[in-house]
Amino acid sequence: MKIAPNFPYHIALMGFFGLFVLLMLWNTVLTPVSNFPVALMLLITVTPLLLPMRGFLNGRLKSCAWLAYISLIYFIHGCAEAYVNASTRPYTLLEILLSLMIFFGATFYIRLSGTRT
Repeated sequence: MKIAPNFPYHIALMGFFGLFVLLMLWNTVLTPVSNFPVALMLLITVTPLLLPMRGFLNGRLKSCAWLAYISLIYFIHGCAEAYVNASTRPYTLLEILLSLMIFFGATFYIRLSGTRT
């Protein structure tokens, strides 16, 4: 059984937009931080996702690889935040799930659509 490269790409795409929406809502509506300006928190949390976005949306393999690496930052943040702060645990578990969707989806997309030697 052969899996089309579009299937893991769509999984990574859902994880990407889901994580983007989660981070926007988390820092503005769900649990805004009172110590820092909201704009600064959005800049810190969302900017790494925006760096490879253009290439990822065009399906470029190098951008997908970079997005997979960047998603590990969100995975580590989610694990640490879930351990430290019990009140935001549902959001952190969703962050972990979405970052893993990005990582595995982008990795398998690269593997399935790359040139074979």
